[in-house]
Parts: sequence; structure tokens; C-alpha cells
Amino acid sequence: MRVASVISLSWSPLALLAASLFCVNACGSSTPVQNGESRLPSTEPIDPIAYDALFVVNGGDNSISVIDTENLRVAGTIRIKEADHPHHVYLNRDGSKMLVAVPGTDLSTGHAGHGNGDTSTPGAVLLLDTSTGATLASRRLPVMNHNAIFSPNEAEIWTAQYDGFVLVLDPLSLATRSSVRVGNGPSEVTFSLDGRYGFVANTHSASVSIVDPETKQVAKTISVGDSPVGAWQGRNGMAYVDNETDGTLSVIDTLELKVVQVHRLGFTPGMVGLGPDNNVWVADTDHAKVAIRRADADEQLALAVAGQGAHGIAFNGDGKTAYVSNQAANTVTVIDVVSKAPIATIPVGSKPNGMAWRKKR
Repeated sequence: MRVASVISLSWSPLALLAASLFCVNACGSSTPVQNGESRLPSTEPIDPIAYDALFVVNGGDNSISVIDTENLRVAGTIRIKEADHPHHVYLNRDGSKMLVAVPGTDLSTGHAGHGNGDTSTPGAVLLLDTSTGATLASRRLPVMNHNAIFSPNEAEIWTAQYDGFVLVLDPLSLATRSSVRVGNGPSEVTFSLDGRYGFVANTHSASVSIVDPETKQVAKTISVGDSPVGAWQGRNGMAYVDNETDGTLSVIDTLELKVVQVHRLGFTPGMVGLGPDNNVWVADTDHAKVAIRRADADEQLALAVAGQGAHGIAFNGDGKTAYVSNQAANTVTVIDVVSKAPIATIPVGSKPNGMAWRKKR
């Protein structure tokens, strides 16, 4: 069942209530619907996207800016309804679907201050069609989450709950299939590029849980720096863990499953990406910059100018262009990967965060 088939604003109030209650049971949502006050999250679709596109999630105004990266302009805005503070976005392999996580809490000022597992705010997940942003399925979660991501074989969707669990969801209905106990206050879930392990950054345990996707068991727990947010995967077999509070990167070898290097940054890191230039790009949230560092040593090579509150990093398909979301400036900075010079600054929605690039279909 696709949740979109039971969400229709043209139905009578009684029919809408019955359908929503049905989806609460079928899709596993923990948030009851009472008098139509708690509807499932959904979107307002836009015209079909026929260009190379960058999807930018705006946590401040509950929207997704769709940037035409060929012409460097916002070509459409997907509005998110019945949900607050969307955070990150992930695409499936062929770029036909995207997942949007909605923590329900503003994380733009950092993740460490949200308690040892915030259980007071429910999260949400939306599964969208990337051609228009139409809702394919959605559900509320018991506890706030940080991201939602497709498993390596796309047979599951994984999302962490801040109370210390990762939920494994059905890829169509988003119903819960199983759960995995990890550390305290887990944030981002990622997968190694070979698909062997899931990596869960435990923000309030200063650790990363390594989970076997087949058995759903924690294979190993690795200590890292203070307040880790994500284990960002590089095609070099390394995962780069941004530790917000102590301003470091812990580098995990995804084959040996151990920390092999630590970068001492001296600033609060946002997202991290191994760039097309084979260097590590780290958003410098404190100084409106992006630090470009050697992948094999604790050494900074260059600084690229971004905007206030620089946070998210994405690259386009040919590897020539980088994009940085600036949460405090409400913009995306476009950067030439070779020269490290800014090409353009594009206004988007309020508090932009996660981004994903898709080639036109």
C-alpha cells in the first residue's frame, strides 16, 4: 500500500479520519489521529523536473528548494505539510526516489544539546518521487530522527531514533520491520560503499556502532571524538566522522573497522565529503568556509569561501562542482572544485541543510 493513496484533501472529514487511522495501523505510525489534527506528512508536488537538479532541504520553512544546476537558479519549491524542521535527503541508486527525514526539532545550532536521546518530539519520514516531489509514502516515528537512508540492496529503509535504536522500515509502506539497539542519541546512518556494514554515529556516546545489514546485529562499537554526527563514506574505503564538540574528524577504515587517523580541525565541522579531487571537504560552520584537507594526513590544503553557517556538502555528477548549504545565510554556495573559487550564491529557503544531486532523467 502506498500512503499517498489514502491522503486526499478532497475527502470528507469522516473519510479522512478513517483512512488516516487505517494508515496508523498499517504503516506503524505511533502518532494517533484525533479529530483530523494530526495528519500524516505530505508534499505539494511541482512540475516534472527535466534538468540536472540539486535538492536542498530547508529546515526553517519546511520546504525543498530544487535548483536547476545547469542554469544556477531555483526552478521549483516542494512544500512539506504537517511536518516541521526537515533535515536530510537521500536518493536511491537510480535517482527515482528520495527520502526526507523530519526530526521535528531545529538542529541548525548543533546536535549535542538535544539531551541523551530526545524522546519528547516525534520524527517523520517521507518517501518522494524525485520527478515532481510527490509523496509516495509517509509516516510519523515514535522519536525524533536525523536521516533516513536506503539499505545497499534498497530492500529496506533505515532511520535512527534518538532513544538509541535504528528502525528498519519497509521500502514501500514504511512500516517497521525490525529495530537495532545502538548507542545513545544516534544521529546519521550511513552504509559503507561495499554494503557490508551500516555506520551509526552515536552523538551522546562518542562512538560509532557498526551494524551487519543481514543479521541486524552490532558487529563492533568504535570510540571516536565528542558528539559525532555522521560517518560520511568515502570511495577510498574510509568513513569520516565529524565530532562537533571537540572539532575533530575521526577516520575509520571500513575494512579493518578501526580509527586510523584523527584530523584536528579547530572549528565546528558540518558535513564531510571526499571530493572528486580526492581531498576531504569539511564544512566550517564557524567561519563560513570549507576546509579542503589531505585524505591521508592531518593537513589542510586550502580554504573555500562559503556562507554563514556552512553545513551541507554535495557534488555534481561530473565532479567539477561542489555545493555548500549555508544555514545562517539561507543560501547555497556553488564552488569550482579545481580552483576552489565560488561560482555563484543561490538564495534558497530558510535554514538549508541536507542536499542531494540528481542527473536529469
